[in-house]
Amino acid sequence: MSRFEREDLFAGASLGAVPGRPQGLRLQWGSVRLAIGLALLSLWAPMPALAWGSQVRLTRRYRSGQKMVYETKMHTKAVIHSDPPELQSFLPPLPTDFTMQQQNTVRVKGVNSDGSADIENHFDKFQFRSDLAERAPEGFRDSAVSAQQDISDHVAGQNIIAHYDRNGRLLGFEGGEGLFEQLDLAYREPLRQALRFFLEQVGGNTLYPGYPVKPGNTWKRKLDSAASAAYPYNVEGENTLRYVGKTKVGGVKAAVVEFSFVNVVRPATSALGPAEPLTQLASHGLEVDMHIDGRGQGRVLLALDDGRVLENHATIHQTLSAHLQNSAPIPFTNSQPLKLEVQSDSEMDVVGTGR
Repeated sequence: MSRFEREDLFAGASLGAVPGRPQGLRLQWGSVRLAIGLALLSLWAPMPALAWGSQVRLTRRYRSGQKMVYETKMHTKAVIHSDPPELQSFLPPLPTDFTMQQQNTVRVKGVNSDGSADIENHFDKFQFRSDLAERAPEGFRDSAVSAQQDISDHVAGQNIIAHYDRNGRLLGFEGGEGLFEQLDLAYREPLRQALRFFLEQVGGNTLYPGYPVKPGNTWKRKLDSAASAAYPYNVEGENTLRYVGKTKVGGVKAAVVEFSFVNVVRPATSALGPAEPLTQLASHGLEVDMHIDGRGQGRVLLALDDGRVLENHATIHQTLSAHLQNSAPIPFTNSQPLKLEVQSDSEMDVVGTGR
C-alpha cells in the first residue's frame, strides 16, 4: 500500500460523514484493497521457512514401489586456460556453455535389510544443448550438431539403477549399458559428472543428521567415495548443513535445509577404460596429474514423513587442473610441464512430484 493510500485510509477512519457518501465507506474500501493486496502477495511470494513445531528428526525411510517424477534443469559455463596457450590447439573442441533439461521417473525397486535401497532412474525426456558446434572447425560443425542430437536421443529412455545407503548417500550406479561409451569424447566427461551430481542431489547425498534438530542447528557429513566402473574417480569431501525450519510444498510438510560442500575428485587410472583420454595419453608416455576441486551451496526441501527430496536448488564451481609430464612428444620448446585448467560454474534446479 502506498503512502497516499494509507493517508486516505486513516482519513476515512477519522473524518465525519462526507456528503453523498455513506460514512465509513472509504475505510471499508481501503480495507478491502489492503486485503486483496496481501492475498496477491501471499500467492506470488515464495513460501517462507516457518519455525512452527520444535525439533524434527530428518531420516530417509525408503518404501518399495515409491515413485517420484523429477523435472531438472542444469546449466554450465566453462572457461579453459592452458600454459602454453598453444596447447589448446592440440585438444579437441570442448563445450564451454551447455544446458541439460530432463524428466526422470525415480522408483524404489527394493529396500535391503541394512536400510539401503536400489532405486531405478528412468530418463523419460532428455535434451542437451551446447556451444560445441560454434567452437568446432567449420567442416565439423554439422557433425557436432548431429552428435548433440544423438546424445538427446540416446539418453532418453535409458534406465540407471542407483544404490544408496540408509542416509541417502550414493554408493554407485549401473545400467544404461553403453551410456557413456557411445557418446562423443567431448561430451562424455561433462555428462558423466552431471549425472553423478544429479543422482547425489535427488538421493539426499548424506543430508540427514541422524538425530533431532531444531532451527539453526548445523551438522557435517563426509562425501568420500571410492572409484567404480560406472564412475572411475575417487572423491573426498565434506558437506556442511543447517536446518532452517519448516514449510509446505504441494500440500506436503517439508524441512528446509541449507548446505555447502567442498570436494576433490581424482581419476583412478585402473578403473578408466582404454578409450578414455587419460588412458590414451598414458599409452603415449605422457603422465597426467589431474584433479577436480569443487565447492557449492544450495537449499533442499525434504519431506518430513520419509525424508525424500521434494526440491533442490544448487550451484557448484569446479576447477579441473591437469599437469602433463614427459611432454617430449608434443612439439613445444618449453621444457616445463604443460598445464591445463578448466573452470566451470553450474546451476541446477530440481522439482519433484509424486509419492
